[in-house]
Amino acid sequence: MHTVAVLALDQVIPFDLSAPIDTFGWARLPDGREAYRIRVCSVTEEVSAGPFAVRAPYGLDALAEADTIILPGVADPTVPLPPGVAEAVRAAAANGTRIASICVGAFVFAATGLLDGLRATTHWIAARDLAEMYPAVTVDPNVLYVDNGQFLTSAGAAAAIDMCLHMIRKDHGSAVAAHAARMSVVPLEREGGQAQFIIHTQPPVPAGATLEPLLDWLEENAERELTLEDIAARAGTSTRTLNRRFREQTGTTPLQWLHRARVRRAQYLLETTTYPVERIASQAGFGSPTAFRERFKRVVGTSPYAYRRAFQGDASGAGSASVPASVSASGSTGPRACAVVQR
Repeated sequence: MHTVAVLALDQVIPFDLSAPIDTFGWARLPDGREAYRIRVCSVTEEVSAGPFAVRAPYGLDALAEADTIILPGVADPTVPLPPGVAEAVRAAAANGTRIASICVGAFVFAATGLLDGLRATTHWIAARDLAEMYPAVTVDPNVLYVDNGQFLTSAGAAAAIDMCLHMIRKDHGSAVAAHAARMSVVPLEREGGQAQFIIHTQPPVPAGATLEPLLDWLEENAERELTLEDIAARAGTSTRTLNRRFREQTGTTPLQWLHRARVRRAQYLLETTTYPVERIASQAGFGSPTAFRERFKRVVGTSPYAYRRAFQGDASGAGSASVPASVSASGSTGPRACAVVQR
């Protein structure tokens, strides 16, 4: 039987720990037998999981006997690995063991050096920190998971289930994976990537920056057909000077900033109204529905239709919602799906 070892380090994130246990636990072979043997391992007998403690019946030596090792995230992924962890994971990798990380467990994985030179992902909100801490790793924040063959990494929270189902399908075929997906009450494959869950805020502008009035005006007039010359005229400057000031104060160009503002407005309309795509394209300032779909897909990573389906839980009556003339760039990420690097 295929053995899955889930490594629980101190301050393990509860969902990261439980998601692979449950998902692999649902997998059944055609004759009804369990497809996986699951073992929870740790450096010490008991570790903290935030609001509760976890007693791990297996130690690091169990990693050498596993066919797959899962590395969940921990509350502070910048903390150095406990003695012996990197060595045990590297030794297992040398023997051909499949290794996968969940959410900010990618920091644990990267600390072993095994991800050097490879593409990897993590929760989008921690992607920049991972790239800065481990420059030898190519971090892709837009996908739900990355499969490099022996080594896999997933994004945050529910993406762990996507990756586990992917591994089950590789091990035992689509029928076994589909059963595990049904038991987990999730689709076997989700449309789009992690990009659709990212809040696309504009680059921060320093308080008192000279562009603040212009940015407010752009936000309020995003639905208009504005050219670079129009924006420069509003700012009372040349297009060359405008581009330079935008780069200095926002890190992007005027038109890129405007495109982001339009995409945010479109997201808001998709979430809160039942307006057809053609109307949303017009109200968000895109020249045509085709241009809207292309830009939206490029920025968000999925289609407007798929985005609405994912983020508008109950569209009934939404068409009567009052939509403000402009949509604020501010927003909250809500409860954190996983812990992220604290600065």
